[in-house]
Amino acid sequence: MQAFVQKSKMGRAMRCVSEDMGAARLMGINVNLTITVTFAIGSALAAVGSVFYSNTYPIVEPMMGSMLGLKAFIAAVLGGIGSIPGAIIGGLIMGVVETLAKGQISQWAEAIVFGILILVLLFKPSGILGKNIKEKV
Repeated sequence: MQAFVQKSKMGRAMRCVSEDMGAARLMGINVNLTITVTFAIGSALAAVGSVFYSNTYPIVEPMMGSMLGLKAFIAAVLGGIGSIPGAIIGGLIMGVVETLAKGQISQWAEAIVFGILILVLLFKPSGILGKNIKEKV
């Protein structure tokens, strides 16, 4: 994904549309196609993840992915929003910490993960690999 977003023409269009949709439209980028491709890629990745998840836990219920989505958001915040390698590193850190916590003190594992999220938001709000971007007014 990192190579696709950084090196391909569609990846450049995706980054441009996410930065400024009006300017992207003025530069000749088909904004509707770019948004459609972005949602298609996200949906395909979610489908692959849900197949892996349902193979591990073979039960289907309406709220089966809510905690998984929350943990994915925590991993993205931990690594840095907008950074694909940061989200991977955040997910790995969170997975290791949660697994170790479940092995030692099982009832507090998720509380420890949320505590790490709070600590990261307090001390480095941009995440591990996130960049602190100052906006000019």
